[in-house]
Amino acid sequence: MAFPLDTAPITKAIKEGQPPVAEPPLAVAPGDPLPGLSARSAIVLDAATGLVLYERNADERRYPASTTKIMTLILALEKGDLDHMVTISQAAEGVEGSTLWLKAGERIPLRELLYGMMMHSGNDATVAIAEHIYGSVPAFARQMTERARELGARDTSFVNANGLPDDDHYTTARDLAFIAAYGYSLPEFEDIVSTREKSYSWVHDENKQLRNENQMLWFYPGGNGVKTGYTDKAGRCLVSGAKHDGIQLVAVVLDSLFMWNDSIALLDYGFEQIEPVTVLKEGETVGSVEIDGGSLSEIKAKAASDVTLPHLKKTAGLPDFEKVLELPESLAAPVQEGDRIGRLVIKQNGREVASADLLAASSATKMSLWDKFLAMWHDFWKGLFG
Repeated sequence: MAFPLDTAPITKAIKEGQPPVAEPPLAVAPGDPLPGLSARSAIVLDAATGLVLYERNADERRYPASTTKIMTLILALEKGDLDHMVTISQAAEGVEGSTLWLKAGERIPLRELLYGMMMHSGNDATVAIAEHIYGSVPAFARQMTERARELGARDTSFVNANGLPDDDHYTTARDLAFIAAYGYSLPEFEDIVSTREKSYSWVHDENKQLRNENQMLWFYPGGNGVKTGYTDKAGRCLVSGAKHDGIQLVAVVLDSLFMWNDSIALLDYGFEQIEPVTVLKEGETVGSVEIDGGSLSEIKAKAASDVTLPHLKKTAGLPDFEKVLELPESLAAPVQEGDRIGRLVIKQNGREVASADLLAASSATKMSLWDKFLAMWHDFWKGLFG
């Protein structure tokens, strides 16, 4: 689905500040459906299934610049306590590049530093976060690389947490898309990368406000992430996200002359190729669980939320999604209506692509000894006389 948008002001703004092109002119393959893209590497895919909707040189190694911070955020969300206080070191205060102007000795909650890092691209915040969680930037970067490869980013290497240039610090458009797509599955990731403005007392500005540098949050309907990046070596880089009809897309452009325009074109093209398929509806009954010692012998399990996945319009038939119930054989009473009692996993080609919590559809109170005696007596006479 294409979204109408006047991109002329965006194009004009970027052209006026255009750095010299260091690489040979961009060659576009015959039949490329998006020949106007200026990015040397690009991809757009569905975050849940990994379905690639367009790619260009997606496996070429490139410098990621500050899009590196997506992996920093993921590792911090997985390994850090967001309520812990982070003490800013002298090393963090003195880091080069874009900054939050943090001062050595300041103590800031990890959660707030993550917002600052992603919204204002604070390189100083990345150093403080790395030191807080793993003791040093090199140790943190090693964990970033290891975790990225576990997520399927096989051609990625990190040596720092912020993306400052280094020959051993690289990734690909495909790897970055995999990393960002995984991020959307984590609690608080979307909140952090989609926040436009935030105020904190520690911000060294009289209005105490941070404003997100990712203009896609304003430019694109449904825009909800992720991160900008720029260095002389990397060029303009952008990992963007947008959600429409329950479908989350991730687009990546690396070394792009017009990264806003390119990203808008990628997301438009991606949404045009797919239609949403609801494979599970909120409230739908999908199974049951036996109840031990309860007023009911079993209770139904219902879906806590819708699950919507993409279907390629040009493909005949619907995707082959497998539903796998994860429910216990039995539960001990009492069970309250709305309690989480399991999970439904949606798989495609054997890989988990989505899931939904399963809730108790009714309540089962715990039976007293007298209730159990009466039930046994009732069953006895029912068996004796039918």
